Amino acid sequence: MEDYILRAVTTDGAVRVSAAVTTNMVETARKTHNTSPTATAALGRLLTAAAIMGDMMKGEDDSLTLQMDGGGPLGKLVAISDSAANVKGYVQDPTVDLPLKNGKLDVGGAVGKNGLLGIIRDFGLKEPYIGQVELSTGEIGDDIALYYARSEQIPSVVALGVLVDRDYSVKAAGGMILQVMPEATDEQILKLEEMVKTMPSITSMLDSGATPEDILAFALQAFDGYTFEQSTTAYRCDCSRERIERAVRSLGKEEIRDIIEKQIQAELTCHFCNKQYIVSKEELEAMLEE
Repeated sequence: MEDYILRAVTTDGAVRVSAAVTTNMVETARKTHNTSPTATAALGRLLTAAAIMGDMMKGEDDSLTLQMDGGGPLGKLVAISDSAANVKGYVQDPTVDLPLKNGKLDVGGAVGKNGLLGIIRDFGLKEPYIGQVELSTGEIGDDIALYYARSEQIPSVVALGVLVDRDYSVKAAGGMILQVMPEATDEQILKLEEMVKTMPSITSMLDSGATPEDILAFALQAFDGYTFEQSTTAYRCDCSRERIERAVRSLGKEEIRDIIEKQIQAELTCHFCNKQYIVSKEELEAMLEE
């Protein structure tokens, strides 16, 4: 089944919520980076959040970057999405795997909580919008909800889940971001709080076969109605030979000369898909002449 996102808003405009299934996306990331179960869960949660948040953007050329570095053994995690919810990402050390904590993958321990969550939104203007918040748990969903509350003053529920199978493949992955709009009444907020208390974990819902439609229906059960739009989402790297050559040119003459003298050719690997590019000595010399 193709991964997809449902983006909904209640009829009265009080709540907006996006629900997604991202199993194929996270499995592609796992295979690409050969991640351990704990790294799969951490990167999968961040990629899922990036896809949902990217899908919220309106401009065709808008992009969103999520960066986490909590000082844990996984190191830095990065996820990037365009407005069509095409995502790519990586984890600094994909081999890290910690013992289970309370029977679950210890994502918080692997990410750490002594650091920052950075969110960069590029709307094609001179400068991108950059927001940061100190990590509270390293569990990713909690930290993104904290970011929304502190940086954008939007009360939010962020639930992200990745279920890793016995063979280390991704059995199920997905998530939900629910946000309370200024139009919401105190009564509606109380109903939402009750819903959150009774809502099963996203992982257990996905494991039982729940779809984004099911997640929306549960989250918005107290409302008279809602409308929604559907989008596809996938892991897709947009690296190219042209981009790599631009990156080499940007190093400057001295650095390029140094590469020619010490390495003869430049060998570069894309962080996001592990594709290797080789820029020959002749190509480097041609860049110097240009």
